This record gives sequence, C-alpha cells and structure tokens, in this order.
Amino acid sequence: QVHLAESGGGLVQTGGSLRLSCVGSGSVVSTTTMAWYRQAPGKQREFVARIRSSGTTSYADSVKGRFTISRDGVKVVLQMNSLKPEDTAVYYCNSGGTFWGQGTQVTVSS
Repeated sequence: QVHLAESGGGLVQTGGSLRLSCVGSGSVVSTTTMAWYRQAPGKQREFVARIRSSGTTSYADSVKGRFTISRDGVKVVLQMNSLKPEDTAVYYCNSGGTFWGQGTQVTVSS
C-alpha cells in the first residue's frame, strides 16, 4: 500500500506563491509517475502537473509557466507562483495513476 501525505496549502493573495509537498512511502516518488491534481468546489478533479520517473514533466495549459513540479528526495514538490483566484482548490498528490493523498487546501484571495 502506498501512502501519500500532502502539505503546504494555505491562504495567499493574488500574485503570491505557495509550495506544496507530497511525501510518499518507500521509493514511490523516485520510481513512479507522480502527479498533482486539483478539485475546486462544484467541479471535477483536474490534472495540474506530472513528473515521470525519467524526469520528464508536463503541465495543464492553465498553469504552464507559473507552476513547477520537481522531486526532492522522498517528496514531490509543486512550486506555485503568480497565483490566481481560479487556482483555488483542494490539491491532491497522485502516484502511478492509482494512489491518492488526502489533499491540501489552496485558497487565493482576490
């Protein structure tokens, strides 16, 4: 069983930055594709960013140029800059397309 734990969410003003972290059990972060998704109230969960075991990254168009996904040891990090109110959501970490963390709330005030 893979365990994922997100942290780093919070309240920030428009234009601000937040750094989300997801710690994974064992070697999951370094050996599987890790991704961040988000779900805003009343909306479906959507893809945000992905990093493959090779290091290749991909991003949703809505966050490209503002968010950066990376690995740091046993955790995957999502650096979020130039935040907008529409980035407000619960952010979830995903491993291998199968396992999910509990989520961390990000709120961007206008």
